[in-house]
Amino acid sequence: MSEISIETRGLNLFYGDFQALIGIDLQIPARQVTALIGPSGCGKSTLLRVFNRMNDLIEGVRVSGQVIIDGQDIFAPGIDLLSLREKVGMVFQRPNPFPLTVYENIVFGLSVHRLARRSEYGDIVEQALRSVLLWDDLKDRLQQSALKLSLEQQQRLCIARVLPLKPQILLMDEPCSALDPFATMHIEELMQELKKEYTIVIVTHNMQQAGRASDRTGFLYLGKLIEFDETVKIFTKPAQTMTENYISGRFG
Repeated sequence: MSEISIETRGLNLFYGDFQALIGIDLQIPARQVTALIGPSGCGKSTLLRVFNRMNDLIEGVRVSGQVIIDGQDIFAPGIDLLSLREKVGMVFQRPNPFPLTVYENIVFGLSVHRLARRSEYGDIVEQALRSVLLWDDLKDRLQQSALKLSLEQQQRLCIARVLPLKPQILLMDEPCSALDPFATMHIEELMQELKKEYTIVIVTHNMQQAGRASDRTGFLYLGKLIEFDETVKIFTKPAQTMTENYISGRFG
C-alpha cells in the first residue's frame, strides 16, 4: 500500500450507552479515493466525522482507541482542533454555501484563520475555482450570490471553499445525494482530479458510485468494519460472505 494518510487503532465510539463504532482498525492510503459503504445506521458517517472530530459537537460522545494523522493521535491531549480542521476539510451531504458572494465564500476561511493577505485573495480565488473546474463559468460572476448557483455548482463551490486552507484530506459525506446523475458524474470526475493532491474519503449509499469512483472500499455493518480492500476486490471477490451479501443486494 502507498503512504498511509489516516490510521485507526482499536477505535471505539459511544453515543451515551450506545456503541456506534466497535474496534475499528483501518489504514487509509494517501492520494486515493476511499469509499465507506454499508446500510443506514452502520456507522460510516460517524467514522467519517471522527477524522476531523466533528462528533465532539454531539453531547455524550466518548471515544477510545487512536486515530493517527500525520503521525499524531488526534485525540491526544492538547490537540489544536482548529489546525486539525484546516488539515482535514469536510464537504457535507447537501451543498451549504454561505449566503455570501462566490468570492466571499472562497476567502471566508482565509479571513477567519488569517492565512493570507488581502492582496493575495484574487489569485487564491482563481486557483480554488480552477481546481474544481468552475473558473470559466464563474470568473465574471464572482460578486453574485452563491445561492443562485445550480446545485452542482454549489457543491463544487463548497469543495473549492475548503482548498485555500490547504487541507491534506477531504471528507465527503454523500456529496452527490442531492444531485442528478449528470451532475454526479461531474463530481466523480472531479474526485479523480483532486486525488492527485488530496486524500479523499467518501461515504456513499450508492454502490455504483463506490465502484466507479473509489480506489479502496470499506464495508461497515453494525459499527464494525467487516472488510477493507481494493475496490475491485470488494466488488468482484470479497473475502467475507457478509460483504458479498450486501454488495449483491441480499440485505441493506
